[in-house]
Amino acid sequence: MTELSISTAAGVFDAITAGPPEGRPVLLLHGFPQTSLAWRRQIAALAAHGYRVVAPDQRGYSPRVRPERPEDYRMSVLVDDVVAITEELGWARFDLVGHDWGGAVAWWTADARPGRVRTLTAVSTPHPGALAHALRTDQDQRARSHYMRDWRRETPETEDRMLANDAGLLRALYAGKVPRAGADAYVRHLSQPGALTAALNWYRSGRPEHAIGVIDVPTLYVWSTQDTAFGPAAARETRQWVDGPYRFETLQGVSHWIPEEAPETLNRLLLEHLRAHPGPGTTPNTRRSL
Repeated sequence: MTELSISTAAGVFDAITAGPPEGRPVLLLHGFPQTSLAWRRQIAALAAHGYRVVAPDQRGYSPRVRPERPEDYRMSVLVDDVVAITEELGWARFDLVGHDWGGAVAWWTADARPGRVRTLTAVSTPHPGALAHALRTDQDQRARSHYMRDWRRETPETEDRMLANDAGLLRALYAGKVPRAGADAYVRHLSQPGALTAALNWYRSGRPEHAIGVIDVPTLYVWSTQDTAFGPAAARETRQWVDGPYRFETLQGVSHWIPEEAPETLNRLLLEHLRAHPGPGTTPNTRRSL
């Protein structure tokens, strides 16, 4: 794995990459409160099978793309970041994988730019329409999502509480399921001036500007039974929001942190999904010098 700087009109995204430059391109989007390092096991596995993999630190996590206003983290802007990053990489089509907030961005990108996305893999995060339906109809999902009310408040108190006592509350979110080295790296990254506020601005940015539609691209959705954020109602409902080929996998006894807690299982499912949907051929890689 090597470090990469990806220049866009919004700023420079930090990323890590591996795999042959001519390999089939795969973009991995991390969630909160993590960085691209959350995908290190998937990057290694995909690269070993000949894929060209890039995992960026998303908006707010990359220091050179860290606007201060919450409205600069609207979903349409986050989707534009995916488009800009892949265009800079020279990827006309690509496979898209996202976890947590990265999963939400992946769903919205597949809706907005289906011609660019060869396959979609959502890890933990249900289709946003399915989640909205569950929030209206399922008390369990409403209880699971209660934490968002606190994080949406635009005051420094939330950040102060999360970072106090060696970031005790922030570390507690990983529930002991993220390896200690990874948790330490995330805490160091989010302890940088302005970094945690930028990450929380994803929650504070407001509702998406329009409704999301049904997804047509081949989709793999991986959900786990011990996920504290997303319950079974939204997970089951997701099937109603995919018209293309769809595979739903449930991991028993696994928490929200699937890429790090169950990397071998996720790697197997991801490779099976990519191989099942090769598309019209591998897009030639015209990656620019970055």
